[in-house]
Formats: sequence, C-alpha cells, structure tokens
Amino acid sequence: MSVIFTPCKIGPVTLRNRTIRSAAFENMATHHNPSPALFNYHVSVSKGGVGMTTLAYASVNRSGLSFDGQLWMREDVVPALRELTTAIHAAGAKASIQLGHCGNMTHRSTCGQLPVGASGGFNLYSPTFHRALSKAEIKQMSQDFGKAVSLSRQAGFDCVEIHAGHGYLISQFLSPYTNRRTDEFGGTLRNRMRFMQMAMEEVLKAAGSDLGVVVKTNMYDGFKGGLEMEDCLTVAKELQSIGAHALVLTAGFVSKAPMTVMRGCMPYKTLAHYMDFKHFWWLKAGIRLAGRLIIPPMPFEETYFLKDALYFREQLQMPLIYVGGLLSREKMETVLNSGFEAVQMGRALLHDPAFVNHIREGQERCNCKHSNYCIGRMYSKEMQCHHQIENLPLSLKKEIARLEAK
Repeated sequence: MSVIFTPCKIGPVTLRNRTIRSAAFENMATHHNPSPALFNYHVSVSKGGVGMTTLAYASVNRSGLSFDGQLWMREDVVPALRELTTAIHAAGAKASIQLGHCGNMTHRSTCGQLPVGASGGFNLYSPTFHRALSKAEIKQMSQDFGKAVSLSRQAGFDCVEIHAGHGYLISQFLSPYTNRRTDEFGGTLRNRMRFMQMAMEEVLKAAGSDLGVVVKTNMYDGFKGGLEMEDCLTVAKELQSIGAHALVLTAGFVSKAPMTVMRGCMPYKTLAHYMDFKHFWWLKAGIRLAGRLIIPPMPFEETYFLKDALYFREQLQMPLIYVGGLLSREKMETVLNSGFEAVQMGRALLHDPAFVNHIREGQERCNCKHSNYCIGRMYSKEMQCHHQIENLPLSLKKEIARLEAK
C-alpha cells in the first residue's frame, strides 16, 4: 500500500491516512455562522477519503473578522459545528478548525470597530486606518485564542490549527514590516514572538491532552523588510519548544506578497468581476487597469514549497505537514517519503472532493489546471471551482481558458 494510505498521528489524534484538506478559506459562513454549503463541502471531502478536513479561518473574536462569510467562534455556533463534526466522523475522517485573527486586514464595517494590529497605521488593502493593541488587549487576545480552542472541543473537533502566517495578527507581530512597537512586544525577534508565545500558552492549556494542536507558520514573508528564512526557522523552533504537535510550513503575506502563498496567475478579470463595488471601487478599477502590477504573478510548479520545507525538515525534530502545489500521487509520495508526517491540499480537493479516493482507485493526478478562478472568487463569494459553475460570463471563460493553456 502507498505511504499515503498509512495512518499518522498529530499529537493525541490518529488519522486514517496522511491527507488533510488544507485551511483554504471557503467563504461559506452565513452571518458568521455555519451554513449548509459549509456542511456539504466538508462532508463531501470527508466522504472523498481524506484523513482530516480543516475548516478555514475562523476568527477567535469579533475584531478578527475580515469577511462576511467567515466563521466567528462563539457559543452560538457550537451546536451547528457539532452537527458538522459528527457528520465528518461518520464519514471516517477527523475534523480540524483553523483559528486566527485578521489583525489589520479588515474594515470597521466587518469587524465592528477600528481595526487593530501590532502597530498603528494605514492599511491600503482595506483601505483603513488601524491602531496598535494595548498590552491589556494583547493579554485578552491571547485568552480569546484559548477560549476558541475550548469552543472547538465542545464542537467535537479533533484538532485546531492556529494561523500564525500570511500576514494575519500573529504574523503581524512576528514581522518587522508590521511590528514597529517599542515596548516588550516589539524590536527584537525574541520580543516580537512574545504575543505568539502568550497565545500558544492559552491554546495548549485549553487543548489539554486530547486535542491536536497544529500551527501554520511562514518559512519567509516573501518581500524585502519581512521575515527571512532564518528568522522563520527561529519561530518554528520556538513553536517546537512550546509544544505544538505539528507545523504547516507556508510562506507569503496576503497584503504584500499574496501569490507567494498560492503561485500561478491571479485571474484579474475574475477578481474584479466579483469584488464588492461599494467597498472596493478604487481597488476594482485598479485591478482592471493594472492587475499585474498590484498582484504580480509567480510561476506555479508542483510542490513549490518543497525545497524550502526540506531545509526546515533538516532543522526540526517535530512532525511537519507539507502544503503547496500537490496534484499527483507521485509528488505526494515523494513528500511523505522525505520525512513529512502528512500532506495538505486545497485547490485539488476543491476541484475534486473525492481526489483521495480516486488516487486509491488508481488515478495518478488531479486535473486542476490552476487558473486560480477559485482564488479570484473567494474574497467576494463562496470558494468554488469554475467546473462547478454554470453560466459563467464569456469574458471569465476566456480568461480561464487562456490561463489554463499556459
């Protein structure tokens, strides 16, 4: 049997195989609550054979919301989430939920207040001014991470994934680009890690002995002035020392180097087409006129993070989970045979929720061509593959065909 289909452990949790649906944002919540679409998608992936499926980007509190279609962890959502985890378990998979806070990557109209971050300033992405968290708020924010983990247990999740990458709040504290504080939470990397340490202390306390704790962390920020690889290795070693059960190794900053995260071309017409004109009229116009300058493309190749992830594999002793450009049985086996505990996939499982079962049955690769239509769409509407959409506008069909022909 392929190594893909052997069991693996993440802390106290055993997965039936080594495949995990990554925490790719679904944008399927309704008023920040679980929806039938969210339920149906994760159940379909679970029935499709994954070892574990991960609900994406649930905010630990109200101020951490950056999308209307994003989950907000609170008592009200626990019963519906428990229904979902029960269905996931009935399909034979484990259930995980990614917990995070967007920091300054939001707007008052979504998060209900002036956005907060490691430091104050102006975020052109939203666009909005934002303020620095006070020391008392940092302590409360850390406790909110712990409370979200407790709610996750009540909801029946087996694992939590703490989002410490991609330029969201924990990442904003870690990166010198977004952390310009002069107190004990800023300056040296040791100081910039302090909020992460406080949050992880609360997370691990709430997780206890029966909940797996995964952390998604950058290998580099992907631009000058951000975290470089050796800085990120220091962060990873700290997470290992703290007691995280596994790391998902990623890279990139959504507000500065977004295609570092995903690779390939951004479908600019698709992105502009689905944008909320009321809130993003200026960005919508800019994307139409100069999309390649605002969001420069990066070449896609299978396992585009593997070389860098292998360097981290050499330096760390803890379980590592690979994510980034997996499309085939061959590459999945290559990654797993290189010392990674499991593999995560996002776009492949959106294109084909039963991809894992199809590999087991002899299929060699996923037919996703990475036009990134799903990425261009997900910031405004629910994340879907263009193969599942009827009556696409002709201009978007032409864009998809052109990108897939490359």
